[in-house]
Formats: sequence, structure tokens, C-alpha cells
Amino acid sequence: MTVAVNSVSAPSAVRRPVQWNTPLTYALALAVAAVSIAPVVYVVVGGFRTTPQIVADPAGLPDPWVWENYSRVLTQSDFWRQAFNSAVVALGTTLGVVVLGMAAAFVLARYTFRGREALYTFFTLGLLFPAGAAILPLYLLLRDLNLINSYYAVILPQVAFSLPLTIVILRPFLSAIPRELEDAAAIDGAGRLGFLWRIVLPLSRPAVVTVGILAFVASWNAFLLPLLVLGDVSLHTLPLGVQNFSSQYTTDTAGVLAFTSLAMLPALLFFTLAEKQIVGGLQGAVKG
Repeated sequence: MTVAVNSVSAPSAVRRPVQWNTPLTYALALAVAAVSIAPVVYVVVGGFRTTPQIVADPAGLPDPWVWENYSRVLTQSDFWRQAFNSAVVALGTTLGVVVLGMAAAFVLARYTFRGREALYTFFTLGLLFPAGAAILPLYLLLRDLNLINSYYAVILPQVAFSLPLTIVILRPFLSAIPRELEDAAAIDGAGRLGFLWRIVLPLSRPAVVTVGILAFVASWNAFLLPLLVLGDVSLHTLPLGVQNFSSQYTTDTAGVLAFTSLAMLPALLFFTLAEKQIVGGLQGAVKG
């Protein structure tokens, strides 16, 4: 009787593996890719058209191809000044996120102390906090600290808002490093900082690159915070430059598309070239 029950229930206990290489999966992936890429392609190609062409046929191709829009943007000193400001803010934010995030994640992953998990939970709750809700008190705080109209007014808040995601990604990598390596490093005379610099950083390179890229791209594309704290036009970043250009040339749709294309190009190229690093870093964080 027992054998009969087992023979009947055994097939129902077998789970079929999920098949991802199906035509439907590829179709959905292509649809998502098309929805994501189509606006970017439209903006880039639109910069090679004239405004009358766009008005007459919004979805058409350039006929003929016009290079004047891009050359006009590239010869403007405002564009290069805004690109420099964006680079300073993005690189400063990336450096702060990587250094502080690595330090915090290292402590939360390798040290044992009372309240460690509560502190980690506190950081993860930051993922649920909308940055827009803190804009007004943040502005008042930066004003009281005399940081308005400075790079620090953008860099410091962006670092703070990026730390939760950074710690969530880095901590699993640091926790997965075997204790034997730390013991061997201690025997060789390496302290905590030596272990972090010589062993932890090289082994956590995918995660470090991932958080750095995410911080750079988010900072490069930031609009609301620079809009509120950078009243000085000479400190405007490229997202603010796009707004200024579109306000100044409201009837030049093709020129606005060209300016927008050039403004998003560095972040787009940076993200595309480092795509494998991002995927590897996120996979490691999920497995950890």
C-alpha cells in the first residue's frame, strides 16, 4: 500500500524547470528593448533634421541629413561649461558613493556588533524614501550651511541618496569573502585597512564598478536637485542646459533634439560600455 502511494505521488513532486529560451520570451525582450531604445533613436535622428521636416513628418527620416544642429551646439561655450559642471558633479558623487559605501558596507559585512542588522535595515529603508519629499528641508539645510550655488550642494545630497542602494549591492560581496583570507592576511601582517585595500577591493571589483556606474549615470541625469540649489547660471549642469536651450529656442525643435542628444550621450556611452560589469555586480548581489 505504501509503495502504491509513493508511486502515485512521486510524479507530482517533480517540478519542471522554467524554460526561458522560448519564442514568447524573446518576443517580450525585443518589445521591451524597442520601447526603451525607440525614444533615444528618435531624439538622435531628429537632431539631423530641420524643424520644418519634423513638423511635416514627425516620424520620418532626415531627407537630407542636416549636421548644422549638432555643429551649432558643439560650438557654444555654454554647452561645454555645462558639460564640465556635469562632469565635476558626477565624478565627485561617484567618488563619494564608492568610498563611503565601501567603508559602510565593509563594517556591516565583516564586523560583528550589537545593532548591526538594525543599522543595515535602516540603510535599506532609504530605498523606500522618495528623494522629492526631502527637497524643501534639504534646501533649507544647504542654505543654512552656505552651500547653495556650489558643487557641494549637489554632490553631498546625491551621495547620501545613493548610499542605501550602494550598501545593498556591496554588502553581499564583502560577506561572501572567506574568513580564511582575512586570517591569512592577518598572519602576513596586514591590518583591517590592508585587508580591505589588497584583498577586498580586487575581489569586489564588479560590485564597486556597478555602484560607481549607477551613481555616475544618476548624477549626470539629475535635474530637480541642481534646479533648486544652482541658481548661478555658470554652475548649471547639462540637464539644466537642456531646459535653458529649449526655453531660449522654443521654435527650434531640431536644435533642442540635437542638444538633448549630446547631453545624454556621455552617460549613455558610459552605461553601454560597462553593461557587463553592471550585470555581473547585480547578479552577485542577488546571489549573496
